[in-house]
Amino acid sequence: MENGKQVTDIYGQLVFSDKVMRERLPKDVYKAVHKTIENGTHLELDVANAVAAAMKEWAMEHGATHFTHWFQPMTGLTAEKHDSFLSPDSDGSVIMEFSGKELVKGEPDASSFPSGGLRATFEARGYTAWDPSSPAFIKDGSLYIPTAFCSYGGEALDKKTPLLRSMEALSKEAVKVLHLLGSKDVTRVSTTIGSEQEYFLIDKDLYMQRKDLLLCGRTLMGAPAPKGQEMEDHYFGVLKPKVSAYMHDLDEELWKLGVPAKTKHNEVAPSQHELAPVFETANVAVDHNQLTMEVMKKVADKRGFACLLHEKPFAGVNGSGKHNNWSIQTNTGVNLLDPGKKPAENIRFLVFLMAVISAVDEYADILRVSVASAGNDHRLGANEAPPAIISVFVGDELAEVLKSIEEGREFTGAGKTEMEMGAEVLPHIMKDTTDRNRTSPFAFTGNKFEFRMPGSAISVANANIVLNTAVAEALARIYEELKDVPEAELETKVRELLKKLLLEHKKVVFNGNGYTEEWVEEAERRGLDNLKSLPDAMPRWISEKSIELFTKHKIFTKEEIFSRYEILLENYSKTRHIESLTLQEMVRKDFLDGLISYTTAVAEEAAKKKALLPDSPCAIETHIAQKLDCLSGKILRALDKLSEDTKAAEEKTDALECAAFYQRVVLNDMEVLRSYVDVAESMIPESYLPYPTYGEMLFSLR
Repeated sequence: MENGKQVTDIYGQLVFSDKVMRERLPKDVYKAVHKTIENGTHLELDVANAVAAAMKEWAMEHGATHFTHWFQPMTGLTAEKHDSFLSPDSDGSVIMEFSGKELVKGEPDASSFPSGGLRATFEARGYTAWDPSSPAFIKDGSLYIPTAFCSYGGEALDKKTPLLRSMEALSKEAVKVLHLLGSKDVTRVSTTIGSEQEYFLIDKDLYMQRKDLLLCGRTLMGAPAPKGQEMEDHYFGVLKPKVSAYMHDLDEELWKLGVPAKTKHNEVAPSQHELAPVFETANVAVDHNQLTMEVMKKVADKRGFACLLHEKPFAGVNGSGKHNNWSIQTNTGVNLLDPGKKPAENIRFLVFLMAVISAVDEYADILRVSVASAGNDHRLGANEAPPAIISVFVGDELAEVLKSIEEGREFTGAGKTEMEMGAEVLPHIMKDTTDRNRTSPFAFTGNKFEFRMPGSAISVANANIVLNTAVAEALARIYEELKDVPEAELETKVRELLKKLLLEHKKVVFNGNGYTEEWVEEAERRGLDNLKSLPDAMPRWISEKSIELFTKHKIFTKEEIFSRYEILLENYSKTRHIESLTLQEMVRKDFLDGLISYTTAVAEEAAKKKALLPDSPCAIETHIAQKLDCLSGKILRALDKLSEDTKAAEEKTDALECAAFYQRVVLNDMEVLRSYVDVAESMIPESYLPYPTYGEMLFSLR
């Protein structure tokens, strides 16, 4: 820790936190802000002015000279425009000013951000609006103010706005159900999430030599290293000194910004690692995850590394995900997904459990869209990730609880048991009632659900928007079924409803191995979707079911739904197009030069040997030269086909047709070309290759 400081000394020191507000704001102003955060009420301008004044003074004390409205446009990244506090005075000097109006509202140019047809390109006006529920912070000499972003017409152009809407929708429906079940003291429900972030670290100098990593975030070619992850020696292994130092710096930088980084370890693949935070309110957690990805890259750059956040930067080894641990908590401090010691008797828990299960079953296709991207398509369905089929794991005990509900009998589970490990010196520990299932895309893990499908590079806002809204709808239906039931009959009717919901949605519950072909066949028999790519999934986003869900709960307008459809498809096609052009350029300008040089050198060596030893067959040199020459022909033909098909894709005008063509034809062309290049690369000495190999990149850190 720097200068002997403790974690408690630096944690949140760059955050305009609740503690700082309580210390610096007048009591009435602080109460007004807190009321806004807790109840969603609007702030008056005089309150905003008081907050702005205190925020400016605090920021300047920490060296800030500028402020920026920090927002999350539909690029999936963050955006910012910086203005200084400086204001010229009449006497030629300057004063430092920051008003409530500047705090509450900003006006960035919205013309160049993705809108999916919500506005014409020449219409430039857009607005940012302060989100007081996510604390402001200081970074790089600027005060960062988390904001929502909308167009001149009020359409949401960002990810924060629909996320906040979905949180409010879930809270509204959950409170109604809780009041029915007797929890009258609950006035608000919050979704909390913890987003585990996986990433790769490689040497920065090697990264700079790979055009594909620079432009696409993933390697487009590369023969496997002699060793990958077969020995399973990297997972939770000893941290290498340089990596440990990086993680230490990363923790400190995140702690200063109030990001509760908690766990760090090596992941499965060589050079792959993970950071996991403590649970936070969904809105703040999404902001903090965006901040985490940015800080990861900056700290890596300072340490001489490149941080790779792409879902599949290297073929043949594990890709990276962002496991979204999701739960629901009341304003009275109750976790609604905590089963307690006797889950079969915990009616409130069972109602919310079945609401989640039914929501995931009915809206599985839209959940799949929420995690769809060109990068994540490489990961989902591979052996290191959950399959593209969405199912729910509940574990052995809850499976028995649900079975008892279905059969209308009393649950007779044994609960937790003591576990003995066979050595007297070791303590006796309590064994959980169920194991974990790492192959499940949506798994119950004790008092939360772990949605394991989100990719490492994308915002988790989308997944939580859909999940919150789907569960809100399931709760709304439960409320409608129970709202007129007399209190004396309520428990009986609830259990009847639970059985009905279970019979309707139990097809989504699966506790087995999600990686097997048998499960794929079983899922098809159950009627579960297997949407393997973004183009396969996208039509579900604009289905009548999807439009009805989002418009009913006021998450998106119909226009906003279609805008996101257009943006996701366009981004997919652009990504594949850039990848295709990059691969073509790398092969033509870089790889072929090395291939030709080495083939020529081998052929010349064969000719020299033939001249010196006329009777020698020159078997080795001749064999290598012939094989490389054969591969050269295949590479050139595959290169020409990729070029032709990429040009054909450019001519497609329909967004879905274009994306599907890139996925079905262009991506396949790229994989065919890569297969030939990789075989040739494995035969060529590294001195002839113009870029670092997999072996160098994955095993360079010491």
